[in-house]
Amino acid sequence: MDKYRVTLTAEERTNLEQLVSRGKAAARKLTHARILLLADDSRADAHADAEIVAALSSSPRTIARVRRQLVTEGLDVALGRRPQPPRPEKIKIKGDIEQRLVELACSGPPQGRCHWTLRLLADELVALGLVNRVGIETVRLALKKTTSSRGSSSAGASRRTRTPSSSGAWRM
Repeated sequence: MDKYRVTLTAEERTNLEQLVSRGKAAARKLTHARILLLADDSRADAHADAEIVAALSSSPRTIARVRRQLVTEGLDVALGRRPQPPRPEKIKIKGDIEQRLVELACSGPPQGRCHWTLRLLADELVALGLVNRVGIETVRLALKKTTSSRGSSSAGASRRTRTPSSSGAWRM
């Protein structure tokens, strides 16, 4: 692995020292600032990566990454957070699709089956062209968040039961 040389200007060093001395920033940002200050080759007291690891309880990979980011992309990137990659929507079944799923689950099962399974419901949503693909866990979560419960007049997964108290009287 190539070792990138950290050479800070006087202004950058002063800014980093002020940032660390104030201590009013994210822990990650403060750790990266300390790494850069200890790794600065422009000063006589530059430390080796092993010494920085021991001093800051950080990994060698983090130190190498911070060095590389400073040299290749600049100080702001080395201190700041990388933007997170875009994530797919957490709720995949909503609106009309959710309504259709509940209708399917409440309807009679397919021929040759005694009841709907999550796998059957997922496959049926794909067969109807409502979604491209869907997992059984997504179907389960969509059905769980609805207040429908077959065979029960109350909403939710289970009924409240009476429990005896230690005094012998009944309470809810």
